[in-house]
Amino acid sequence: MHRRLVISAVTAALCGTALAGTATPASATTTAAAAVDCRRVKCVALTFDDGPVADTQRLLRILKERNVKVSFYLVGKNVQRYPSTVRTAAAAGHQIGNHSWDHADLTRLSSAAVKSQFSRTDAAIKQATGKKPTTVRAPYGAHNATVRAAAGRPLVHWSVDTLDWKYRDTARLIRVVKADTRPGDIVLMHDIHKTTVDAVPGIINGLKARGFHFVTVDQLFAPNTLPSGKVTYHNRGAYRP
Repeated sequence: MHRRLVISAVTAALCGTALAGTATPASATTTAAAAVDCRRVKCVALTFDDGPVADTQRLLRILKERNVKVSFYLVGKNVQRYPSTVRTAAAAGHQIGNHSWDHADLTRLSSAAVKSQFSRTDAAIKQATGKKPTTVRAPYGAHNATVRAAAGRPLVHWSVDTLDWKYRDTARLIRVVKADTRPGDIVLMHDIHKTTVDAVPGIINGLKARGFHFVTVDQLFAPNTLPSGKVTYHNRGAYRP
């Protein structure tokens, strides 16, 4: 009897070890993600504008493989064209933001037209994901009092402008992000360019080597919330190692 009890105890211990070994990666990943405090560790928010496009699915696969979360600022007419891509991005834990309906310079529009740019995009994103975006980004970074009031929520711009749209150079983009990024930065890129998506693995590797954690815009500022109708460019001041 004693021998059977010993064998049972050993077997249970071995099974418990095997089960724990199986569960550890997922639970550890969840715990690690929840434990990120950008006031104490190096954080960066990678953001991608103007999509989604067909190549956004490739970007999502790259991010999933590397367990990296980013923020997408989407153009409404593209959301309407690729709703399943937006749904996939949101389900994967990426933050979805409003980047107007058709990337107009909002400072040249009437108040009613600006509100329409945002509301139409909100509706398309909500239809795809079930949620209205909590932040917006003005096309070209162009804003005035009318745009800020019409947004009705925080405007999130950027502190590292990669100019990826101008140079379309993968190697240059990797160098710029690695060299220019500081803790608390918001990095601007555009997944509508193949050269940008091509650069993402190198960007992730380079910033990881410098000790960076990849977070969404909301996570970058947690536990604080951003003020409505104000423009935010970075959170460099929060990092206190």
